[in-house]
Amino acid sequence: MRVFKSKWFQKWASREGLGDEVLLAAVKEMESGLIDAELGGHVVKKRVALPGHGKRSSTRTLVVYQQSSKAFFIYGFAKNERANISDRELKALRLLAKQLLGYSNPALDRAIKAGELTEVNEDG
Repeated sequence: MRVFKSKWFQKWASREGLGDEVLLAAVKEMESGLIDAELGGHVVKKRVALPGHGKRSSTRTLVVYQQSSKAFFIYGFAKNERANISDRELKALRLLAKQLLGYSNPALDRAIKAGELTEVNEDG
């Protein structure tokens, strides 16, 4: 299972204090079937707890997810910032999901080298 963060998500997660270990734990939960909402087209919503907070009062992440294959953390928001995403945003995210899941390993490596994606590893 390869796990990635988009450039935007990386900046947001850093501001929020959301570490890679929390993201890897979220992916492990998703692999076990614990997904908060399946939005279609391999886009899922997953609650992630910030340090010192429970999941209920924490953040929501949008993840492009394909079981036992790849996960891309692409967007995050606090529940008090916005309730959800619009239909138009969801349509765009589904198109992005199709593109990301279609990347070959060499294409993923190029995206990492270009700074558009960061791979999340257990060793940080």
